[in-house]
Amino acid sequence: MVFIAIPDDDPPVISQSRALQRLQSTPDITVKTWNSKPSSDADLLRRIGAAHTVINIRSSTQFTKDVLESSQNLKHIAIWGAGTDHVDFFTARRLGIGVTYTPNTATVSVAEHALTLALSLAHRIAELNSRVREGEWPRGLLIQLAGKTMGVVGTGAVGSRMVRISQGIGMKVHAWTMHPSDERASLLGIRYVDLETLLKESDVVSMHLRLSNQARGMIGAREFDLMKPSALFINTARGALVDERALYEALLAGTIAGAGLDTFAEEPMKDDNPLRELPNAIFSPHTAGTTTEALATGLDMAVDNVLNFLSGRVENRVV
Repeated sequence: MVFIAIPDDDPPVISQSRALQRLQSTPDITVKTWNSKPSSDADLLRRIGAAHTVINIRSSTQFTKDVLESSQNLKHIAIWGAGTDHVDFFTARRLGIGVTYTPNTATVSVAEHALTLALSLAHRIAELNSRVREGEWPRGLLIQLAGKTMGVVGTGAVGSRMVRISQGIGMKVHAWTMHPSDERASLLGIRYVDLETLLKESDVVSMHLRLSNQARGMIGAREFDLMKPSALFINTARGALVDERALYEALLAGTIAGAGLDTFAEEPMKDDNPLRELPNAIFSPHTAGTTTEALATGLDMAVDNVLNFLSGRVENRVV
């Protein structure tokens, strides 16, 4: 009998899914799900200590060196999602623990969400909705994005989709990535520029990078100072790519015009986060990839990864 633990389904996404029902109906498999996040490493270990496989739902659950070394039976971590920076790969590899993920299942959803944040800022949707509900009938100019320049930072699957949909509404696109290629530039109909040029010339800057040591904190005070006072900053990638204090100060001082954020340095966003005070920032709670369609596809892939791993056919392997 194989014991599979799902230690962090909070808020629940897999608990009532057909993907979980499929897994539970598989012979010789026992599944236990927790609809809360582990409160500590010790709590996490209590949940996964006897597990052969862990299906990881939330990136806030950290699989550190100590956690992995203390998980004596663990052979496989199946991540639901494309982010993998919360797993200690070096230790997993040393211990022979396989790590799989679900790439590209939320590509369309995240790119749509990023553009939605940009359009919501440009058209003042949150502000106008609130004021109309309060009995006002406000006037004032909005911003048309067609004809403006979208700066896409990172042209992996989501970034490439962002390029396409930005072009689709009539925007020009600048792009920067850590590993540019002429082939991809030609395929997307873009030109790669250096990051400084992108920041200086773009009307919207949208982040689409994985979190790495090189990328951590790459957007700070210097980078915001390079941007136009009218620029909008969008982050649906990882909160730690950005110096949040520098972003707050840039928004407060009018160094940039607005920000739309789906990811934060600390999640959930704390009550005392100063970004909450700012009228020129809008937020969503790390939900860019949680459309019905993306959820179903991603959960099915995560379960497929588990079943394939158990049968010796490993797919979507990170480690």
